Amino acid sequence: MDYKNIDKNLVSILSAIAQNNIKRPMEPGVDYIPASGKVLFEQDLLYGVDAVLDGWLTGGRFNKEFEKKLAEMLGSKRVLTVNSGSSANLLALASLTSPKLGERALKPGDEVITVASGFPTTVNPILQFSCVPVFLDVSVPGYNADLSLLEDAISPKTKAIMLAHTLGNPFDLDTVMDIAKKHDLWVIEDNCDALGAEFNGKKTGSVGDLGTASFYPAHHITMGEGGALMINNPQLIRIAESMRDWGRDCWCETGHDNSCGNRYNGQHGDLPFGYDHKYVYSEKGFNFKITDIQAAIGLSQMERVDAFADKRRHNHSYLQTIIKNELGDMIICDQAHPKATPSWFGSTFTLEENFPGTRHELLQYLENHKVGSRLLFAGNILKQPGYLDMPHRVVGSLKNTDRVMNDTFWLGSWPGLEDRHLDYIAQQLVNFVKENR
Repeated sequence: MDYKNIDKNLVSILSAIAQNNIKRPMEPGVDYIPASGKVLFEQDLLYGVDAVLDGWLTGGRFNKEFEKKLAEMLGSKRVLTVNSGSSANLLALASLTSPKLGERALKPGDEVITVASGFPTTVNPILQFSCVPVFLDVSVPGYNADLSLLEDAISPKTKAIMLAHTLGNPFDLDTVMDIAKKHDLWVIEDNCDALGAEFNGKKTGSVGDLGTASFYPAHHITMGEGGALMINNPQLIRIAESMRDWGRDCWCETGHDNSCGNRYNGQHGDLPFGYDHKYVYSEKGFNFKITDIQAAIGLSQMERVDAFADKRRHNHSYLQTIIKNELGDMIICDQAHPKATPSWFGSTFTLEENFPGTRHELLQYLENHKVGSRLLFAGNILKQPGYLDMPHRVVGSLKNTDRVMNDTFWLGSWPGLEDRHLDYIAQQLVNFVKENR
């Protein structure tokens, strides 16, 4: 990049400082190996510096370019950046409540089909808009919704399906989209853990009516805090744009006024004629925008999104192969749909009954040997303290969901890990088994 604001003589100095600040040696057995992490390059920080020196700070040239490039990469009709993946999920659900959608708009008491095994921010928007989550069980392995019960879950109150591609492993989009079309249901893809994944040749996040992404440091690319809403249904573009930006009716870009030439000439609701269009609100919206500094870092990271996804696939396959060969009769390894090309967020395992020890004991052992691990998020959200009294409906049983809650965990596959880290991680699992047999 030809940096707009940075003197060429300073670029090499800033690059050296950036390299020093992001260099993080990680020696297996000496340094802690986290389950997730970011991979930064000096260019990422230089982009951020360039954005700071614009003095504009809020969304500007970098944000506009980032939204465009992400939409092109995914094949989405429109991308809106937001301040987190959680906000992207909230904005996605909120967009479906707009009165502009008529009978298809979500209203309090309407049902949204999802799973209980996942991250809370897939479920929270459903509750926050007084809708009712309808929970399906998941498969083990795969950890996505058991779609054999999807049609049974549909009632006259069902309006939408909101599912995550669990840990970067795509759910069966063909089946979900066919059933959604048959019953006229909205589909939201929570793609926060799956940037770069594909199903049947299409990028996940671009198939449903709406998709979401997260750019938190643990995710596939990062801008620190940040996320995006992918809009694939043209009917939702203007609604989502408005809701992201306070619910305003005006479509002028930030820093521009009166693009339409009719700022003071309209009749809006019951307001006086000619009320300033910049202060007309047609949706009940939020302020979910990001800074241009974040967008600049994300734009730089976008150059490596495919390489990051490939490295995640390599790391996942490498670790899974070792564990399958060494402990395959005691641990269930990951499994993807035949049409899926995952972009693995982590490497997931479930303990069999003959495993010599509990999950808790194993993860404490790994922690003591400087290996980070994670559970599959909420496990069973119905058992979480903040959700014990939530309105909901369950279709079938949640047998596998409870198994995930008790016996499932995941280890790192992020691009900062090399084979030597994965060898060490695998060896610690093997050592635990040997010591506890």
